[in-house]
Amino acid sequence: MIRRKFIKESSKYTIASLGLFNLGFAKRKELEDLVIGHNSHRYKIDMSWGALDSTVHPVNDCHEMVQDSKGRIVLLTNHTKNNVIIYDKKGNLVEVWGTEFPGAHGLSLHVENGKDYLYITDTKRHAVIKTTIDGKVVQVYPCPLDSTEYQNAEEYQPTETAIADNGDIYVADGYGKQHILHYNASGDLLHVFGGRGNENNQFNNAHGICIDSRNGTESLLITARMQNKLKRFSLEGEHLSNIDLPGAYICRPVIHGEHVYMATIWSGKGEDNSGFISILDNTNKLVSAPCGSKPKYKDGKLTNMYQTLKVFQHPHDVCVDDEENLYVAQWNSGMSYPIKLYRV
Repeated sequence: MIRRKFIKESSKYTIASLGLFNLGFAKRKELEDLVIGHNSHRYKIDMSWGALDSTVHPVNDCHEMVQDSKGRIVLLTNHTKNNVIIYDKKGNLVEVWGTEFPGAHGLSLHVENGKDYLYITDTKRHAVIKTTIDGKVVQVYPCPLDSTEYQNAEEYQPTETAIADNGDIYVADGYGKQHILHYNASGDLLHVFGGRGNENNQFNNAHGICIDSRNGTESLLITARMQNKLKRFSLEGEHLSNIDLPGAYICRPVIHGEHVYMATIWSGKGEDNSGFISILDNTNKLVSAPCGSKPKYKDGKLTNMYQTLKVFQHPHDVCVDDEENLYVAQWNSGMSYPIKLYRV
């Protein structure tokens, strides 16, 4: 199962009660005094960051977040009253926009000629939409029905994009047929690879994608969430290697400096409300897992990962700001606003 549906009374959760519930009714002060994480990547928790009046600026699933060139934090939610909420780093509201993205899921930022652009994947519109930072639609990339891979738009449910320096766009069809689609900057489809399956060159939930240039050459890191793996491909679509993350059901990889950050939406055997954050170093070894088990390798292999502290329910993305603080957006977590982790 790629994405599970839960029958819950979302309205019974609030920002405060969510944190208390997750810690077994511990006092809120105790929660915010905690230091979580391991080794060099440790954090303090701010459960109140970004909390707004939910009657005016509601969220549903908080799917992804990025930091723009002005240092602001941009949140994508699939609540069509305000799909995009922009904060300053303190969590103060700057602006909101967007009412036409019912399946808003993936959010990537790319700077072109000194201007910020957003790429939004919408699983219900079956398209990728490029906008300016203030919401003007620039280009729409619909289901590629002229290819041989798709018979109708409903087969295409893109979850993430990665944008190369030359403007090429890689789209992960993570809730559709599991293909990776490669476009040029003009929107011409150049190549399709991957597809559903469990072979090295295939995916079971190609949920996220990014371009990795940490070793001096560019390659693609692509999530195979239900396989507990990151898979590395060349920009031409050739499978190169796997990074095994047993017990971690990861969303998209986010590269900041020499590290890879990933929201882990479920852990262990895929239990509900069992998420944490995974952080890999420049050798792709797990070095920290805030709210997860301590990184441990045996005979060169990472041991099974699992949640150890109930702060998160279903973390869906992590944004790393210019001070290396983290912002965690959560799916299906009581319509709660993001959680901020301050680097210590």
